[in-house]
Amino acid sequence: MTESDGQSQSVRTVIVAGSVNVAVAAAKVVAGLLSGSAAVLSEAAHSFADTTTEVLLFVALRRGGRRADPGRPFGYGRESYIWALLAAVFTFVSGAGFSITHGVHVIASAKETGDYFVSYAVLVVSFVLESVSLLRTVREVRRRAKRWGISPARVLRRTPNTAIKALFLEDSAALIGLGLAGAGLGLAELTGDPVWDGIASVAIGVLLLVVATILARNNLALLVGRSAREPVQDEIRRELSALPNVQGIVELLTLQLGPDDILVIAKIDFADQVRAADIEDVADEARRRLTARNPAIRFVFLNPTDAGL
Repeated sequence: MTESDGQSQSVRTVIVAGSVNVAVAAAKVVAGLLSGSAAVLSEAAHSFADTTTEVLLFVALRRGGRRADPGRPFGYGRESYIWALLAAVFTFVSGAGFSITHGVHVIASAKETGDYFVSYAVLVVSFVLESVSLLRTVREVRRRAKRWGISPARVLRRTPNTAIKALFLEDSAALIGLGLAGAGLGLAELTGDPVWDGIASVAIGVLLLVVATILARNNLALLVGRSAREPVQDEIRRELSALPNVQGIVELLTLQLGPDDILVIAKIDFADQVRAADIEDVADEARRRLTARNPAIRFVFLNPTDAGL
């Protein structure tokens, strides 16, 4: 799969998740207002926060995917991390803030709520729709894991594609949040005490705080600068070591410039008899091999050096 195909998959995944969240959020608002449930209204805020996050992720993919130009010779990949960081902050401020504040208010006031039937129905339908969205994201994660021969969990920990990680965490949090809302409604109805509904709302807010914190830390690390994943580095070393006249890799430096942009700088120990013209040929061959193997590798710089230095 080429770099553009991978980005298109990410964009489609974001669009599907965003479309689901718009429909789910509207239904939750109606159900929350009819029942007066704090947990369901918190879930509505959760869905609206996710929708806004996905809009920002869509912008991140589009703007970060622009090609390099004379003013930005290494491209615009890191701009995608800025937009993804804004998405995490928005989730932190809006969704979590509303859910916790509203839940505390309900606990303090112990306000009676109404009929929960509509809320239960909306939660069940929302669970089905969110599950479909999560399955699409999981398939994308598994595809990447198969490509690199690593576990899906490792892909999620180290992937430079913040859209995939954000969607997986958001969809997973959405399913957990729906479970919390359902539990809060059920306990409130069984006990006749609306405090359980408020507790569920606060729990949903805390869940959003955790997701937002994880995403914010991940995007900050990528903005500061992070090397390519270990399997990518191993693959680069194998390809460089297989080049003619190369005796060893003295040092390998990689930098993740964006979700699909990697910079490679390598100090190479060439054979003693190699000529300058041969080094140029090896450098050209290195670029061809690495970019053919991994289209995300956009920039390759080789530095001939003496391994003994």
